[in-house]
Amino acid sequence: MSWWETLRTGTAAIRARRMRSVLTVLGIVIGISSVILTVGLGQGAQRQVEDQIDALGSNLLIVSPGSSTDSSGRRGGFGSASTLTLADASALGDRTAAPDVAAVAPTTSTMLSLVNGETNWTSTVVGTTTAWTAVRARELGSGRFFTEAEVASAAPVAVLGPDTASELFGGSDPIGQTVSVAGSAVTVVGVLSSSGASASGTSEDDLVVLPIGAAKAITGSADDAVSTIYVAAADEGTLSAAYQEVEAVLLTRHGLSSADADFSISTQESLVATANEMNRTMTVLLAGVAAISLLVGGIGVMNIMLVSVTERIREIGLRKALGAAPAVIRRQFLVEASLLGLSGGVLGVLVGVVGARVLPGLIDQPVSLSALATVAALGTALALGLGFGVYPASRAARLTPIDALRSE
Repeated sequence: MSWWETLRTGTAAIRARRMRSVLTVLGIVIGISSVILTVGLGQGAQRQVEDQIDALGSNLLIVSPGSSTDSSGRRGGFGSASTLTLADASALGDRTAAPDVAAVAPTTSTMLSLVNGETNWTSTVVGTTTAWTAVRARELGSGRFFTEAEVASAAPVAVLGPDTASELFGGSDPIGQTVSVAGSAVTVVGVLSSSGASASGTSEDDLVVLPIGAAKAITGSADDAVSTIYVAAADEGTLSAAYQEVEAVLLTRHGLSSADADFSISTQESLVATANEMNRTMTVLLAGVAAISLLVGGIGVMNIMLVSVTERIREIGLRKALGAAPAVIRRQFLVEASLLGLSGGVLGVLVGVVGARVLPGLIDQPVSLSALATVAALGTALALGLGFGVYPASRAARLTPIDALRSE
């Protein structure tokens, strides 16, 4: 029997048992589509994290204070101490000590209540310097940023994030309007463009940026401590050198060794690596669950092929009596099992593609289709059909003609 005749006969045998074949294929469809969507969700999440962090600045160093210890010996987490100052930021901006540092932006940050007329909103209030837009790779959508003179005089001016402006002013123009920040009136001079990024779970589009002196006056802070120092390296190639320079300058100023550092420095690459590692772990976990459904689908293929062998014993005996070799019988049932697996794979890919188009609108999470995962899914489906069809096919091939012909 030729391969074409074997394929035609196998297709006819599957069509003759439509409902049973459909139910068998359904298990593989569910497994394949689950794998494709799981991998797609994982890759989409990784790409989203990379895009968001890149929007914060790809050559960025983030210097945070160390931990604090209270009178009872209880230690806080990183960032709980006040070990960074405006003087530290000024020292980092010295090109002699840190030649690979392009710009430095010290910041203070706190959540405060904002009021515009009868509208109120709580947002992150950031106090910083004029270098903040360059360091954080932010652009203005309208108006202007505050000037060096306004920073020096702690002028009560503010630049709003687009989400904050929308919440406080709706569709009206906020430029030149007055907003109350924790009871202090400030004048809006600009609105930032949307970055679409987030940091530490906080939207980068929902904030108010003030001159650092004005922010400290509003919060009643009299010291020169800062919560974070953002440092921009000259370019991505000098990020490592800038890291070492920043560390050396701060250790020298604080009179500490690297083992006793009262600050921490993180990079965007480390943030991306951490986030992607978490996403990969979750993707592997979910893919493992999806693989179990594939295994169940494979067992379904074996089940239907064993039933098919039992139902077609007389057919097998007749073909053997007419001269069909065991290899031909084995090939016949392997082709049928492979067709079931491949059909489930193709349908599973189609369901996965449709799901990748529909899911982002339902769960607000990107799904990135992978060509490699799609091809691997098809190959897996075919392999399942072949693998779980070997035993039934071998069982059919081992039947003797006389036993097969006299069975009922």
